[in-house]
Amino acid sequence: MSKTTVVLADDHAIVRQGLRAVLEAASDFNVVGEAADGLQVLDLVEQLRPNVLVLDVMMPGLNGLEITRQVRIRCPQTRVVILSMHADEGYVMEALRNGAAGYVLKEASTTEVAQAVREVAAGRRYLSQPLSERAIEVYAEKAQSGPLDLYETLTTREREVLQLCVEGCSSTEMATRLGISPRTADTHRANLMRKLGLQNQTALVRYALRRGILPL
Repeated sequence: MSKTTVVLADDHAIVRQGLRAVLEAASDFNVVGEAADGLQVLDLVEQLRPNVLVLDVMMPGLNGLEITRQVRIRCPQTRVVILSMHADEGYVMEALRNGAAGYVLKEASTTEVAQAVREVAAGRRYLSQPLSERAIEVYAEKAQSGPLDLYETLTTREREVLQLCVEGCSSTEMATRLGISPRTADTHRANLMRKLGLQNQTALVRYALRRGILPL
């Protein structure tokens, strides 16, 4: 029987080591790669094409929700399990809407992560307790009738620039990380600020905190 291939993405080495130890102790998993930076995750997944990506929602460079959205587009055969400290249904719903197949709370045991990987690799969805499918469905129905989420109007590049900007990167640093010119980085920043109706860096950071792009 072939093993389920897994990539681990978390900016804490000790977390990755613990997850690797648990998964590799089982006979049905093969951890084929690790990443500590959000922008590196996409390249690694495209290169390795794992069955499952286990992903921390709070990653530097690019957050887990945006990584999930891009993985769904670029590597749809890779199933994503999100690791998160956020148990509120709105956050879970956004992860699922972006393409996550599993959502595991960080307070869960490492064996639960292994269970989640097995479930999503088999084509099913996995949610940590006390999360429930029905509660999330109800939340989703309410959200659909609500106002437009301005974040959804941002392009992929604008979302990348937003995160690097609130992490304190200069235009030159953003350009280096993303492979674009500083002027292009500035243009993306101006466009996303306009779309979100924000006037300055302080307002942008506050927005990122509210949106869960930066940890509180």
